[in-house]
Amino acid sequence: MPSKNGAAIIVFAGRTHTQKQANMLVRHGYGVLLFDRRGEGQSDGDGNMFGWGGERDILAAVAFLQDQPDVEPERIGGIGFSVGGELMLEAAAKSHALRAVVSEGAGTRSFSEQLEELQGPGNWLDYPLYAIQTVAVAVLSNRLPPTKLTDLIPGIRPRPVLFIWAPNGGNAETMNPTYHKLAGRHATEWKMEDAQHILGITAQPEAYERRVTAFFDRALLDPTAATGGRPVACPDGRRANAVCG
Repeated sequence: MPSKNGAAIIVFAGRTHTQKQANMLVRHGYGVLLFDRRGEGQSDGDGNMFGWGGERDILAAVAFLQDQPDVEPERIGGIGFSVGGELMLEAAAKSHALRAVVSEGAGTRSFSEQLEELQGPGNWLDYPLYAIQTVAVAVLSNRLPPTKLTDLIPGIRPRPVLFIWAPNGGNAETMNPTYHKLAGRHATEWKMEDAQHILGITAQPEAYERRVTAFFDRALLDPTAATGGRPVACPDGRRANAVCG
């Protein structure tokens, strides 16, 4: 969907389970890009359940949006869900072209990350299972495990991140407070006690719309957001509410 306000959001992962969030953003004037991740729907390639390597697809989506006449290249954000949230964080860590990210329901993707999540003797019996799982994904996808999110996320700073997670949602999301701390002072966290995994928009639709759109409005539409509150003068003639530099 073309942008009406000069900003665009990549909604990921997939086209079929992100319609509510996409329509919400369109109502607020944002351009929205949906696409099938690799190995799914109409996309070629070999995918895997943990999304290893999928950040390249998000970065390709960023490049696509930068070429669209309705989108200002410095006003591109992303919202990702579950594995999509993890990949959105990785993509933001690798490219400053993603100016703001919402990650909902991010968890862990490999044995090294699961070791950080499942500390303590009560989880030792699960370690062999997670190790085998990671080796199996590596062999079947012919790809090494990605860099740990705890190592990647500091690279997003000082760009803003909103972490949404559901402690009672039926999926392991307990690393989100750690991710929040690593993302620095421009990051925020929303712990949704009553939501199921990646269904925050269903649990609290009005609050969800208000918080998520306000986050993107501040990060992508406010001309002072990238400068700590100082006015921005654009030397190249862009309109006053653009973010320069």
